[in-house]
Amino acid sequence: MRTFDLTPLHRSTVGFDRLFSLLDQVNSVDTSTTYPPYNIERTGENAYRITVAVAGFTEQDLSIEVKENGLSIRGDRKAEAAGKNEVLYQGIAARGFERRFQLADHVEVRGASLANGLLHVDLVREIPEAMKPRTIPISAGASTPRTIEAKTSEARAA
Repeated sequence: MRTFDLTPLHRSTVGFDRLFSLLDQVNSVDTSTTYPPYNIERTGENAYRITVAVAGFTEQDLSIEVKENGLSIRGDRKAEAAGKNEVLYQGIAARGFERRFQLADHVEVRGASLANGLLHVDLVREIPEAMKPRTIPISAGASTPRTIEAKTSEARAA
């Protein structure tokens, strides 16, 4: 795997510490873990869905936790009663797992559902009103700021 030296960026940026630590964290993630498989999809402009294949797990076997900007999905399947049937071949994985996802700022978990062996976790990014773009009025010189009002279609008709 290729590693990147972020030192030049540290010298010329201020306030991006969290981004750099996130890049370091992604660079050091063990990519050999592929269980359980999952999809991340965009369902709207600010809506996302994580789908995890959890065949054989029930709602009681699964837990979802959001802490800081991280989402953690855990599965711990309870051992079945001994002596029921002898398993000759076990191709369906029954081991426990933990899958972690790093969430961007202002991304919230809206809900989760389990259907047909798939766990769906719905996420929405809600940007606070204070962080949305806004228009700043421009004043000429040292005079007081002017507010220009747009004419509505009702005012034009009158």
